[in-house]
Amino acid sequence: MSQPILLPSFKGRRVAVMGLARSGLAAARVLAASGAEVLAWDDGAGGQKAAEAAGIPLTNLHEADLSGVAALVLSPGIPHTFPAPHPVAARAKAAGVPIIGDVELLRLAQPDAAYVGITGTNGKSTTTALTGHILAHAGRTLAVGGNLGIPVLTFPALGAPNNPRGDVYVLEMSSYQLELTPSLGFDAAVLLNITPDHLDRHGGMDGYIAAKRLIFQPGARDPSKPPAVAILGVDEPNTAAMADSLESEEGRKVIRISSERAVPGGVHAADGVLVDDTEGQAWTVVDLRQCAALPGRHNWQNACAAYAATRAVGVPPEVIAEAMRTFPGLVHRQQTIATLDGIRFVNDSKATNADAASKALGCYEDMYWIVGGKAKEGGLSGLEPFMGRVRHAFLIGEATEEFAPWLEGKVSYGRYGTLDQAVPAAYALAKQAGGGTVLLSPACASFDQYPNFEVRGDAFVRIVRQLADQLEDGKDGAS
Repeated sequence: MSQPILLPSFKGRRVAVMGLARSGLAAARVLAASGAEVLAWDDGAGGQKAAEAAGIPLTNLHEADLSGVAALVLSPGIPHTFPAPHPVAARAKAAGVPIIGDVELLRLAQPDAAYVGITGTNGKSTTTALTGHILAHAGRTLAVGGNLGIPVLTFPALGAPNNPRGDVYVLEMSSYQLELTPSLGFDAAVLLNITPDHLDRHGGMDGYIAAKRLIFQPGARDPSKPPAVAILGVDEPNTAAMADSLESEEGRKVIRISSERAVPGGVHAADGVLVDDTEGQAWTVVDLRQCAALPGRHNWQNACAAYAATRAVGVPPEVIAEAMRTFPGLVHRQQTIATLDGIRFVNDSKATNADAASKALGCYEDMYWIVGGKAKEGGLSGLEPFMGRVRHAFLIGEATEEFAPWLEGKVSYGRYGTLDQAVPAAYALAKQAGGGTVLLSPACASFDQYPNFEVRGDAFVRIVRQLADQLEDGKDGAS
């Protein structure tokens, strides 16, 4: 039976926890169970109620004495630098209190496990899920989560000393989390790509790049382990330059990956066939075009990254190939929900910026595109080449009036307000045209209408299934 994570080094010490959503609440629980004096706070009524329901007493950290506090465990969504530090973070800095995240606590609690970390502006969730799928297929003991949505302190305790199979934590890491995890040195670290995102939280592009580079920090890795492996996509200039820079540092192996060209000494899939050239042999591993859940060039890059990461922790190539063929895909990321009257419905709610949406827009023809929400910096810029594939755009949410002028003259469009209006309208238009793909790929955050992209995607799935039920009822009632 798996054991829960505990933090005995914090027994009898005062630890502040700011932000009591999923990860913060899990941190407060583990610290309390470990014998720490927990000072927990959330500015929102929902977080406060969750803490009370969990038996975690509340302490207003805007007013509490922070002297002698061992650490402030900060929710990654709360700013501690840009655009301005949260008042509690500012108080902690003034008191000399270290500011960390829940992943830092995991690393301190479980030093003997292997750690695989995955980041990038886009593709990190699919790559994380695929990496976990491969390791599970290989029979490894593992836990998968982090930014993927599963709080790391709800994981079982892994990494028993002298475990010959090697327990593995597979962590999707956001730039926010990386800034709060100074001790974490990954055995295999992946950086897929860097395009502008979250720039307000990092003070601009340079700060964002610096935050992403933190995935390669040496942290507290055991020096007796093999050298850390740094895996970088080199199909865009920021990460290509970083690969060159990292290669000059001692104590790590750099593996370049590409979905666009062959990379000597790396892993590539320029034509959809994954090739391992890390030992100069250019082995053909698997035809990704036969992997149904990995469509498109962006997923070929994800597959190259997952291959390199799992090879770094000892999984044989043939086992990786078998696992890739059975990968079911990631919920909310190019997830085919149904095909009704020859019309495919695809849930890509996780595409919260234009670059992410471009990946899905490049995979289908005759699209009825549902787009909009809370716009991010740059809007729809960069999506011009895909508009020839779109038959009609269905604008929803707060971004409607910002996006309408951009769409003007490029593609026909309309204002539909909500998914409840857009999905049936898209189906009707596609049916009239004789088929196509209804694609929810919003290129926006969800926060204008939904608490997160998962809830938005679930709403899309619900509406599609309701539509399917209505069509079935109509057939049953036909004379």
